Amino acid sequence: MNNLKNIVSWGVRSGVYPGCVLVVGNSRRILFEMHAGHACINPETVAIRKDTIFDVASLTKPLATVLGVMKLINDGLMDLDQHLKEVLGDGVPEDKRHISIRHLLSHCSGLPEWKPFYEMVGSIDPREAKSKIRNLVLGTPLDYEPGKKAVYSDLGYILLEWVVERISGLTLSELVSRYFYAPLGLTRTFFQLANEEPRFPIEDYAATEKCRWRGTVIRGHVHDENAYVMGGYSGHAGLFSTALDAYYLCACLVQHYYGQRSDMLASRLVREFLERQSDPAGTTWTLGWDTPSPEGSSAGKFFSKNSIGHLGFTGTSVWIDLDRDLIVVFFTNRIHPIRDNEKIRDFRPRLHDAVVTWFEGKND
Repeated sequence: MNNLKNIVSWGVRSGVYPGCVLVVGNSRRILFEMHAGHACINPETVAIRKDTIFDVASLTKPLATVLGVMKLINDGLMDLDQHLKEVLGDGVPEDKRHISIRHLLSHCSGLPEWKPFYEMVGSIDPREAKSKIRNLVLGTPLDYEPGKKAVYSDLGYILLEWVVERISGLTLSELVSRYFYAPLGLTRTFFQLANEEPRFPIEDYAATEKCRWRGTVIRGHVHDENAYVMGGYSGHAGLFSTALDAYYLCACLVQHYYGQRSDMLASRLVREFLERQSDPAGTTWTLGWDTPSPEGSSAGKFFSKNSIGHLGFTGTSVWIDLDRDLIVVFFTNRIHPIRDNEKIRDFRPRLHDAVVTWFEGKND
């Protein structure tokens, strides 16, 4: 345990991140928790706490959007192999009509990774901006034929939010809050609207970047520019949470995977979503989660092949070893005060190796 504590503290001292919260557990309980450093160092210094709220960035995908899709499939309202045209209607261009929900979830839709849509919409009402950006996504040329290869894409998840809204009649925020966050008592997991004051006192939040576009340190509102102009969130980014809340949400998912509970989702459906896809060849993606790459995985060397994980640009990550029943939630504010700090790339594998070594020793 001392080695694990030393590594986490070293990350602060070495400038990997100003602050962090690490939660390690299994599907039943937390086994280790530690927080170190600062939630903010500019323009003020605020110590981090175990319940500090982070902008989880792309963890929005598995911890919100994917859950929303799972709920709708679980309830028989949609199907993995439904095509965009079936859901969104005749406005879907010809080249995208046969993109399926499965394609979008597993990042093989043909859509590019990212576009600076926030620069294209100007200062307009967020509801208009959301609609305009969705249509800009539909109008974006595909980089490849759907299903032929896997390329991580924010654009696909922007469309998934639209799909979830169209089928459920609810916003993504309403859907996941009603069926997942509220029942689990996750009071510090939520979407923050851009035109509203932060839900909690500002000192409760981990700061992100001093944004070159907005001209200030971002704290309490989403860092992702596209999500910000879309009203504060979309299917690709915008969720706020704590490491503890994220652990409890992941533990619930793993319990359903193991068949220990089935009150929220059918266990068979969860197992289907968490299994690596066989197509396209060489993909590492499940339906919404990544799996360890053969070389250079952020999960390190020891996580089993039957593991799932995801990263967030702001410095957040979750890795779950389904063979070991091991959940690792590691939230940092590594982009505070600037996004150019990429030391976490080398640090994450080292941390995860230390966690597995500690976990294996604890269970010998």
